[in-house]
Amino acid sequence: MSDLKSLQHRAITLGVVSEIRAFLNLAVPLATAQLAQFSVGFVDTIMMGHLSTETLAAGGLASTTFQMGLTVVSGFVMSVGVLAAEAYGAGQKDRIEQMARQGLWLAFLLSLLMGLLCWQTTPILSGLQQPDVVVALAQQYFRWIAAGIFPALGFAMLRGYLSAFSIANVVTVIVVIGTLCNVSLNYLLGFGKLGFPRLELVGLGLGSSLSLWLMFALFLAYILRHPQLSRYRFWRRFYQLDRVVLLRLLAIGLPITVTMALEIGMFLAVAYMAGSLGTEVLAAHQIAFQTMALIFMVPLGMSFAVTARVGLWLGQGDLTGARRAGYVAIATAMAFLFLGAIALFFFRHAVIGLFIDLKNPQNAAVVMLAMHLLLVSIFAQMVDGIQRVAMSALYGLQDTRVPMLMSAIAYWGIGLTSAYVLCFWAEWGAVGLWIGQYFGIAVGGSIFVWRFHQMTTVKG
Repeated sequence: MSDLKSLQHRAITLGVVSEIRAFLNLAVPLATAQLAQFSVGFVDTIMMGHLSTETLAAGGLASTTFQMGLTVVSGFVMSVGVLAAEAYGAGQKDRIEQMARQGLWLAFLLSLLMGLLCWQTTPILSGLQQPDVVVALAQQYFRWIAAGIFPALGFAMLRGYLSAFSIANVVTVIVVIGTLCNVSLNYLLGFGKLGFPRLELVGLGLGSSLSLWLMFALFLAYILRHPQLSRYRFWRRFYQLDRVVLLRLLAIGLPITVTMALEIGMFLAVAYMAGSLGTEVLAAHQIAFQTMALIFMVPLGMSFAVTARVGLWLGQGDLTGARRAGYVAIATAMAFLFLGAIALFFFRHAVIGLFIDLKNPQNAAVVMLAMHLLLVSIFAQMVDGIQRVAMSALYGLQDTRVPMLMSAIAYWGIGLTSAYVLCFWAEWGAVGLWIGQYFGIAVGGSIFVWRFHQMTTVKG
């Protein structure tokens, strides 16, 4: 009897070790790619600041709005990775091809809608009481970056598609190439170097669009030449638009999109509330938020990986394997975030120094508040990362509608309400905003972990 228990324990241990290895092989490249992509917006903002103050204001507004919109819309095409992982686990070649084929159609149709919005931003920005010079400059950027919407959505779709096959190293390579291309083109076209015309925001928008097309083209070329992936010829009969499959992709993707919009909306609302407390509070908030956003790129990359791993086991009809994959991902995220929390605790002063001059006495209030917010973020970044990975584990089970409803309650019903109460009623200021919003996220994360546990419990 003891020998049997020993063998069972050894089998479980080997299964966990194998899952950790498979998860890291997928998660590390995806997380690295997320960090590289995040750096592009940072570099773009620096370049805008060197053009002019008006360019920084307009370009920063346009770039942030575009990236947030793209993030929300990409939730639709994330459904391709969810369903492709299940189909791959079940060995359904035709279904995998159809998912990718219709995924590209979905990306194309969504790009038309989002592109139309980009061309009509003038009345929207004017209605939001933005200065005329900001509206005019932002419109220039929007109209040129709009050309990159389809390749951006196509890239997001193909990233999920490759993750279904547990292939991810190429994603990092392509993103790094695209990032270097983006920075180079923005420098040449934005500032008019090496004989190129000085196009400023038009050049930055054009450079970003061209780099997005390059990444998408490299992705397609890799798939066409890869010995395993080239067997799945989704480009054949591409003209066939399948309404049934498209509706299935939308049924999975729409709740993901709504969930992303709810989370981003909560963060934007908190940012506006911080701004109402004064420029110093908003500056401290932005320092802490940008630091959190950088750290968050790693668990975000892990979230893409866990969706693929859980979906793979689901396709094989193995709920035990799916549960193991989910908990391995959550534990790995916790370990990374714990190390990140320690580093942030000891180096938070240096982090603030990257954003503002610590020696300038006029910045003393910002530095002090940013220190307090970073202390809160030590715990907040663990909560945020774990809830993202747990939510994505549910996506791997194709459970998207219930997490959407849970998110609405957690983010807006609990998080935003708590933030408002602690900030304005309890008079905790910006610290209250942060504690409140991440309390809501913590509630959501706890529910996601509980639901994943329930859904992967083998009955009987």
